[in-house]
Amino acid sequence: VQLQAFGGGLVQAGDSLRISCAASGGTFSAYALAWFRQAPGKEREFVASVTWKGDFPYYAHSVKGRFTISKDNAKNMGYLQMNSLKTEDTAAYYCAADRFNRGSYYAQLDVSSAYAYWGQGTQVTVSS
Repeated sequence: VQLQAFGGGLVQAGDSLRISCAASGGTFSAYALAWFRQAPGKEREFVASVTWKGDFPYYAHSVKGRFTISKDNAKNMGYLQMNSLKTEDTAAYYCAADRFNRGSYYAQLDVSSAYAYWGQGTQVTVSS
């Protein structure tokens, strides 16, 4: 499956932004979806994930309650709705996908190396 992330931009602290991930070339409904982010000089970190069905979302503590991940299998699209953005949310955001069985998914959902398919990053910059 090929992934393309888009929708990033420059926003102010407190604003909302939704970024998207378009999938093609595979059965998207069979793939779990995750978002990771990487700020300059920092390691890539997990943001959120959702199962192949689009249920059981899981979030990093730093974004829980502010971000919402979703997956529309009919449209081959994934989304990350980001509310109450903070300057520390500034990063390049990457969508990732892979096929898991249920047991392996819950054991690895926040591990970047568990995902074989990645989109290019979309930059989100939050100004104060």
